[in-house]
Amino acid sequence: MTAAEQRVLVTGLGIAAPNGFGLGEYWAAVCGGSHGIGRISRFDPGQYPSTLAGEIKDFTAADHLPGRLLAQTDRMTQLSLVAAELAFEDAGIRPEDIPAFDMGVVTAGASGGFEFGQRELQALWSRGSQYVSAYQSFAWFYAVNTGQISIRNGMRGPGGVVVADQAGGLDAVARARRQVRRGTPVMMTGAVDASLCPWGWVAWMAGGTLSTSDDPQHAYLPFDARANGGVPGEGGALLVLEDAATAYERGAPTVYGEILGYGATFDPRPGSGREPGLRRAVELALQDAGTEADQIDVVYADAAAVPELDRVEAEVISKIFGPNGVPVTAPKTMTGRLNSGAGPLDVATALLSLRYGVIPPTVHTVLSSAYDIDLVGEPRAATLRTAVILARGRGGFNSAMVIRS
Repeated sequence: MTAAEQRVLVTGLGIAAPNGFGLGEYWAAVCGGSHGIGRISRFDPGQYPSTLAGEIKDFTAADHLPGRLLAQTDRMTQLSLVAAELAFEDAGIRPEDIPAFDMGVVTAGASGGFEFGQRELQALWSRGSQYVSAYQSFAWFYAVNTGQISIRNGMRGPGGVVVADQAGGLDAVARARRQVRRGTPVMMTGAVDASLCPWGWVAWMAGGTLSTSDDPQHAYLPFDARANGGVPGEGGALLVLEDAATAYERGAPTVYGEILGYGATFDPRPGSGREPGLRRAVELALQDAGTEADQIDVVYADAAAVPELDRVEAEVISKIFGPNGVPVTAPKTMTGRLNSGAGPLDVATALLSLRYGVIPPTVHTVLSSAYDIDLVGEPRAATLRTAVILARGRGGFNSAMVIRS
């Protein structure tokens, strides 16, 4: 078997989402159509035109992590460390029982530790440089989650970070798959982002794609005639990947599915007259998977809730899979758009969907007559084997992934 033919399986899921922390709580919320979007509570958003976000509530890092880590880590890293622990536990893996160089970590990051960075910059401006934490040197950094997960779990195999906004989470999973195929038995991968602080909020708003609605049930409406922007959120998912031989030899308690195919493209220069790259990304993913479009049972949409971006995505789906040819869902309407955490969370959700035969809903949305896609508005029972996950990042990133149960 060549490296390209080697099966790479998902054996553990660690989920941190606004509508559920941990696999069981999250899946119950998704199946019940329960969302976690509301007015921001981590700071007063009253002075900004956008006030809603998907926040993870009732998470106290001190309940999960030692004090020495609390002083040196941002909220996103704290969430990541706990999600990694949940993923290992779900996979039935004790990192201390595995040789250090047999485990690696690849995560994605879109913003880095913004909240930590803002706090230390405020200390610099108001009190002076001697009051800035030495941990500022790395706590803000895109790659810090990879580093901290590696250190905490004694993982000395391949490591890396991918920065491609919302598309980066799928890119990280694909890179981890590549490392497994190259011989690393166990890889931790995915992403958790958390930048809900004034500094992060201003950065979000600079993109010009945020909803200004103050109604949590009508703010994030992808593929809806009322769509006027997305709603940000915090969270994501971390996944344990293993080669099939390793997983079966050790008796992995659960095999959720296989990372079957992946494709990534970059949009052409605006005004070039060339079509966006999302369609090509899907075609590459299907080709990599050795799968035809009519074998796909469900599509997890990027769901930007920006009319032009929704139009492009809906056209790609209908052209590749046929008008209303495949169920389409966007469970991120229950969490908000989680930057690099969105793609891995969609992968985790899709794996659970295939496992339990339920397509989760796209909540609150009324499909516009302009789009000929089969948007799932209520939980739908179905026989599912294969799914496609789509993700796009600001600046032109496009990624697509095919998974199989």
